[in-house]
Amino acid sequence: MKQSKRHLYALCVILIVWYLMSFTAGQRLVPAPHDTFMVFVKHAPTIGLHVVYSLYRILVAIFFTVIIGAPIGILIAMHPKLDSWLSPVIYALYPVPKIAFLPLLMLFFGLGNLSKIILVGLILIFQILVSTRDGVKGINKSYFTAMQTLGASKTQVYRHLIIPALLPNLLTSLRVSIGTSISVLFFAENFATKYGIGYYIMDSWLKLDYKGMFAGIVAISLMGVFLFQSIDFIEKKLCRWQNTRD
Repeated sequence: MKQSKRHLYALCVILIVWYLMSFTAGQRLVPAPHDTFMVFVKHAPTIGLHVVYSLYRILVAIFFTVIIGAPIGILIAMHPKLDSWLSPVIYALYPVPKIAFLPLLMLFFGLGNLSKIILVGLILIFQILVSTRDGVKGINKSYFTAMQTLGASKTQVYRHLIIPALLPNLLTSLRVSIGTSISVLFFAENFATKYGIGYYIMDSWLKLDYKGMFAGIVAISLMGVFLFQSIDFIEKKLCRWQNTRD
């Protein structure tokens, strides 16, 4: 109930600010929310198709970066020598703006979905590597000793200790990086593609269709809300031991 009230409050604040901007700048440049909503409903099938393409690129990138990045992060944390070799490489590449690799990715992987998925993956994987490594490193060594004393196998150690310990860090890193991923994907979808919510927004802008542009912005916002809420749902299901506030 409290969560619903917070969402309603946030929506009211956004609408008030939006109406003020529309009144100040003029509805030709900043369409009013109700006009944008009408366009959103009218073009819902088209907007929905573009959102599906963008979601596909992000979800595929998340899946493969978690599958690849989490095990490597665990491996680095469990082997100090490997950590000493790979961590400097990670720290050197982490700050580099990944969007700079877009022309190179298009050259090697083509102009289709693959280059855009890899671009999003490059943003996500460093967050996942670092958060997974730090999550495993943060486990008290006495827990490992206790499980070994109880005769736990390696599989049981991973299942009942390592994975539960790193999950909160992993999900937090996904939250942090998803916003950046959507922003970069928005930029990437303006190159050599006709599908994606980023393409739809910029195409509407070039046509001076500001109502359509704002409808696209609403769609990309809803897409972000869906992704964040999905992570919250997964966290509640997989990290039940954590104290969560409704």
